[in-house]
Amino acid sequence: MSSIAFTWDGTTPAMPKPSSVGRLVLVLITALMLAACAGRPGPGSLVATHATAPGAKTHEILVATTRARDTTPGSLFSGERADALDHAIATVSVPPDHKPGSIEWPTTPPGDPAKDFTLRSAGYIDDAGFRAELERQLAKRPKGQREVFLFVHGYNTRFPEALYRTVQLAHDSGMPHVPVLFTWASSGDVTGYLYDTNSATIARDSLEKTLRLLASSSAEKINVLAHSMGNWVLMETGRQIRISGKPLPAHKIGLMAMAAPDVDVDVFKAQLRRTGKPERPYIILVSRDDRALAASRLIAGGRERLGAYGDEEELARLGAVVIDLTDVKGDDPVNHGKFAQLAQVAPELQKALGSLQLKQQSGPTETPIDIVGNTAKAAVTFPLKILAMPITVLSER
Repeated sequence: MSSIAFTWDGTTPAMPKPSSVGRLVLVLITALMLAACAGRPGPGSLVATHATAPGAKTHEILVATTRARDTTPGSLFSGERADALDHAIATVSVPPDHKPGSIEWPTTPPGDPAKDFTLRSAGYIDDAGFRAELERQLAKRPKGQREVFLFVHGYNTRFPEALYRTVQLAHDSGMPHVPVLFTWASSGDVTGYLYDTNSATIARDSLEKTLRLLASSSAEKINVLAHSMGNWVLMETGRQIRISGKPLPAHKIGLMAMAAPDVDVDVFKAQLRRTGKPERPYIILVSRDDRALAASRLIAGGRERLGAYGDEEELARLGAVVIDLTDVKGDDPVNHGKFAQLAQVAPELQKALGSLQLKQQSGPTETPIDIVGNTAKAAVTFPLKILAMPITVLSER
């Protein structure tokens, strides 16, 4: 693929006024094509294998989806929309020399479990099967660790990418949560921004149904991470639940993290004004050098995207805890996937967030903390800034 030049400087992009919709789409495609230069898994890439490798670790992933089933061998689900919520379960193997934050894609399916992420098994299940499998996996955890990790992917995401990203996050964090993927009908194509926006909106009822099912289970906590446009689904679903008058049990709500949210910042503010500050603050991961969100901002007519918003203190006043990843070096060309790198320090980061005392003070104070800790898996220090009104916490190690 030929090289593509950017006009952005990697900090706060200059936003020219678009002359046409076509130009806006071209800018978006230009930005996101960088992330796709190495090739992407398409239909037929999920070929199961019984091969094993010493040191490889397997993960069972429960799937709730609004995607239509795909009968093509090795596909499971497509980018088309289903008429109702569907479910599946998949077992994926992670190679022993896996690099945290990355997905080792097979060059040719099914791949080598010694070097690649490989699918061990996958199949469809009905609602009752999903609930039974959830309870089975929760029962395998000791009391006090029966938590769920729900991942909601973003725009331009194919089903294999969503599945393997969930595996990567679960594997790198090392946390005992039951991993659940909520995957909506993204087209998996950079030209499908409008289709994806509509698909994300359609998915609200199904995400609400999934959250209520998880809340009615024996899970002690439900932790949610949404990425990019997946945050539109999350915010709309949260608003929908709030105004229904039937809230989820507050004691079961854990961390609610919004990574690089592709949400109009004014919409976010309006929703919080309508629903009020959440009992548990949203954790918002922002990065001002996110080129994908810069392109999305152009398509939105220059309106700020929440994931690249510069006024962190305003977000904190609205009830959010803001984690600024701008100084973290991204592994992807458009700096839109930095959240995946943080999975390896998720336990330490969770402790740091839990230690924040949100008490009124005369002004922000800065305290150095070490979010990495002494764990062998966390060999990298991330230069993060965590802001929660009125406390600012910096990690400068």
